[in-house]
Amino acid sequence: MLEQCTKSKNHQKVVTLHVWEEQKEKVRLNRLSKSGKLFYKYRKEQVERSFADSKELDYAIISYAELKELQNKHCFQL
Repeated sequence: MLEQCTKSKNHQKVVTLHVWEEQKEKVRLNRLSKSGKLFYKYRKEQVERSFADSKELDYAIISYAELKELQNKHCFQL
């Protein structure tokens, strides 16, 4: 059985984690909490909407100055 789990000579399996693994887990737990689910529900109406609007208007990559001009021209805020 041990030979199936690892091929190392000392029979120890080494698991390496990403440097942000702890923060990623905290974010995941926060997202799955009651308040996180409520926030995520409204995220699609707020955050995703601005991306959809910009995509529809072909505003792929714009500078901050262009953003201010577009906000004034099209009367929308991010």
